[in-house]
Amino acid sequence: MTATERRQRLRAILAGAACVHPASVFDPLSARIATDIGFEMGMFAGSTASLTVLGAPDLIVLTLSEFAGQLRRITRAAPALPVMVDADHGYGNALNVMRTVEELETAGVAALTIEDTLLPQPYGAAKPALISRAEGAGKIAAALAARSDPATVIVARTSAAEIAGTDEAVARLIAYEKLRPDALFLVGVKDAAQLDAIAKAVTLPIVIAGMGLGLDRAALAERGVRVALQGHQTIAAAAEAVRVTMQALRDGVEPKKLAGLPSAETMARITRGADYRRWGREFLGT
Repeated sequence: MTATERRQRLRAILAGAACVHPASVFDPLSARIATDIGFEMGMFAGSTASLTVLGAPDLIVLTLSEFAGQLRRITRAAPALPVMVDADHGYGNALNVMRTVEELETAGVAALTIEDTLLPQPYGAAKPALISRAEGAGKIAAALAARSDPATVIVARTSAAEIAGTDEAVARLIAYEKLRPDALFLVGVKDAAQLDAIAKAVTLPIVIAGMGLGLDRAALAERGVRVALQGHQTIAAAAEAVRVTMQALRDGVEPKKLAGLPSAETMARITRGADYRRWGREFLGT
C-alpha cells in the first residue's frame, strides 16, 4: 500500500459516521501488531516518540529529524496502517511547520496535527499557554501550503478548551476551520457539555484526546468525533514487561521459566518471518 493509499484510508475514516480508537504505536513491532489485530489506524505521539528515541519525558526535547526517522521505520514496517502523528507545534514557527510537513510526508505520514500551544514551555512559565490566534492560524495555513500530496491529512489542534475555556476554544476552531484543514483536534475537553458547545460551532470532523467524558464511541460519533485517542498505555506496558523480565533474570529465574513471553509463532508473525524465508528461497537459494 502506498502512502497516498494510506492517507485516503484515513480520509475515509474522517468522512464516515463512526468513531474509531487508534492504536498507540511507537516502533515497527507495535505498528505490525496493530495491523495484525485489525486497528483501522495508528497514532504516533510526540510523548511516545520521546520515550522511544530518547527515554525522556514529553518536554519537547526531541528533534524533527529524530521524530521523522522513527515514523519512517514505523511506516516501512507496517505499510497498510495509516498513521496519524502529533507534530506538536511544528518544531518552531510557521516556516518550521512547512519543513515539518515536508519531512513527515516523506516519512509516510497519513495525517499530522499542528497545535497552538506555546512550546517549548518558556523560562519561568508556571503553566501552559497558547500562542495568538493569528499565529496559530498562520501555522495551519503554512501546513496546508506545504503538503505535496493533496491526500495528506492536516489537522488543526488546540488545547484552548483546557487552557482558556470554551469560548476561546470555539473562537480558535472557527478561525482555523476557515482555512480548510481536514479535521480539528481537541485536547483537554473537560466534560460532555463542553464538547457539545464546541461541536455545535464547527463542521469539520473532530479528533479528541481523553476518554473521561462519560461518552462511548456511539455518543462521540453523534457529536462529530471520528477519532478518539485512549492514551498511550502500550509503551507503558512494554516498559513494564521489560522491567519485570529483567528483574526476574537478575533474581535468578531461568529463562525458560519466565512468564509473559510471546510464543515463537507470535514472534515469527510480527517479524514477518515467513516473508523472509520465502525471499531467502527465491533470492539466496536457501
